[in-house]
Amino acid sequence: MSERKILVTSALPYANGSIHLGHLVEYIQTDIWVRFMKMQGHTIHYVCADDTHGTPVMLRAEKEGVTPEALIARVHSEHFNDFKGFHVHFDNYYTTHSAETRHYSEDIYSKLKQAGLISMRGVEQLYDPVKNMFLPDRFVKGECPKCSAKDQYGDSCEVCGAAYAPTDLINPRSAVSGAVPVKKSSDHFFFSLSDNRCVDFLRRWTREADHLQPEAANKMHEWLGEAGENKLSDWDISRDAPYFGFEIPDVPGKYFYVWLDAPVGYMGSFKNLCEQTQLDFDEFWKKGSTTELYHFIGKDILYFHALFWPAMLEHAGYRTPTKIFSHGFLTVNGEKMSKSRGTFITAASFLEQGLNPEWLRYYYAAKLNGSMEDVDLNLEDFVVRVNSDLVGKYVNIASRCAGFIAKRFGGRLVDGADYQLMQQLVDERFGSWRPAAIEKAFEDRDFSAAVRMVMKCADEANEMIHALAPWEIAKNPDRDKELQRVCSLGIQLFYILSRYLKPILPETVKQIESFLNCAPLNWPKLTEQQSVSHLLLPADHTINTYQHLMVRVDTKKIEAMVAANKQSFAPATEVHSPARHAEKQQHIHTPVAETITIDDFNRIDLRVAKIINAEHVEGANKLLKLTLDIGSEQRTVFAGIKSAYDPAQLKGRMTIMVANLAPRQMKFGMSEGMVLAASSGEAGGGLFILSPDEGAQPGMRVK
Repeated sequence: MSERKILVTSALPYANGSIHLGHLVEYIQTDIWVRFMKMQGHTIHYVCADDTHGTPVMLRAEKEGVTPEALIARVHSEHFNDFKGFHVHFDNYYTTHSAETRHYSEDIYSKLKQAGLISMRGVEQLYDPVKNMFLPDRFVKGECPKCSAKDQYGDSCEVCGAAYAPTDLINPRSAVSGAVPVKKSSDHFFFSLSDNRCVDFLRRWTREADHLQPEAANKMHEWLGEAGENKLSDWDISRDAPYFGFEIPDVPGKYFYVWLDAPVGYMGSFKNLCEQTQLDFDEFWKKGSTTELYHFIGKDILYFHALFWPAMLEHAGYRTPTKIFSHGFLTVNGEKMSKSRGTFITAASFLEQGLNPEWLRYYYAAKLNGSMEDVDLNLEDFVVRVNSDLVGKYVNIASRCAGFIAKRFGGRLVDGADYQLMQQLVDERFGSWRPAAIEKAFEDRDFSAAVRMVMKCADEANEMIHALAPWEIAKNPDRDKELQRVCSLGIQLFYILSRYLKPILPETVKQIESFLNCAPLNWPKLTEQQSVSHLLLPADHTINTYQHLMVRVDTKKIEAMVAANKQSFAPATEVHSPARHAEKQQHIHTPVAETITIDDFNRIDLRVAKIINAEHVEGANKLLKLTLDIGSEQRTVFAGIKSAYDPAQLKGRMTIMVANLAPRQMKFGMSEGMVLAASSGEAGGGLFILSPDEGAQPGMRVK
């Protein structure tokens, strides 16, 4: 295989919060893949940075009485130490608040402007008269204009799923000062994402060259629409002072929106690495580059990375990503991470309990399959799997055999005819091992498949050692040759397995390399003519004294970690610092609502409904008019799902509606219920109407 030149990034953690176990899904996944590639001999650079700009950072610094620069410097150090604690190795971990990121942000902006893809228009926003600042969507709270739910953010309702503008909120208030905001107009800059040049490029890019996973490509197709359609909106890329970020050149008081310079931080971090190591920046970023560029991200920021980012790069004269790898969210014990349950676990608290970070690396690897599926950290399963696989199977192979080799044979493995007999036994008993399949699983980021294959090999090795029973052989001094051969075989199999586990367990394998007295392990390579026995240590090899490699997980430490992370909910009247894109990226979810009784639930009449007609509503920017069949009658419902669905897509679909919701007279007619939809509540996060399983009929009650 020829050497590849690769640049890899992970999404930039926001400099307004701690690293937690939800973050680590992504960084551990990326680190394993990078280590695997490096073991194969490829030239690969892994860069990342703190995402440092935006209103939340500015306000937190103000609250703490420090400058934003001091705040982000402190958080950068905390983030770096957390990643280091879990053996996530970056070639460069930088900051977006840098001269390099400013340079490329301004360069991309100016080139887009020259291409006629930047425009200015007036925007009406809510303005905080106390703080003298325009309020981003998530810094306004009020009543939902659709269902009147209280305490909703300014972009969408977490009760009914409706999307709206902050100016649509009823009784809005500033989440910063609590003041009643006023409407005020301001000129903003927009990236013309709806321009046909961008739309045509993105339609090609998201479908060609395997840039995206299939499920991500399908989501892009939904957002882009069919050929001839144009469902994209222009993107607001500016913010008004006061704002912590980069001021737009020649426009005093106007700043680049954080999402413009955040992905540019990939370029800034790599440029900084180039300056340190004399790498050629253009070799990796110039249009037409033959190097490879991969972004690992959470599925919630796919919209920004697969639409805005490639369009910006393409029309500013830079190369676009080779592939974007999206992963799902982390749940703990099958539920959203929760501060009240203690499952919103910080990276630091995991380490402070004395838990081995490689336990978590292994557990995540055993769950990750290269798709966008969510990953569940079941704490009971975590204990069982680590104790069974890593201690009971893997490490057990060495601990069963190493003592005999040290005490009876001075650390020497077999040589000569005994070595040849051992090779023959390896090929006979373990010829079915599939090195090529394990390698492909790592390449495809299907780490769970790789782990299953490796652990199957470990099972077979343990079964063979158990059958040969070296502890019984050792009772007879006349069988020393046999004892040395059996124990050498166990050590050799442990050596092979360690190669495959090194990307996942780098520090444990470093100890194993010392114990085995061998060079740093590279990726095992076999030609078609070679058998597994070609992967063994040489004949007459001497190993060092075995030191214990790993202990079992203590459940009391898990319980202590959960207890340490429990927090009580703040009073409902308290105004919280609202979530923004990087917090969504960190999988922070709104806490579950207050407990209700079964009687409360039974008051809601949920019915299966068939959408027999869907149409646009003249004069409405967000509504579709739906005609629903609920078996006994037909209902008209106005739903705020226009941004996510074309009416033609909905006709004939089954969904779920609230049938006993009081009818509501709207400007466009009477709405006689509500359809149920899921939403992340974040711009670009999407709306998804709920559908029952096949076989459900209109009018059926949902219980």
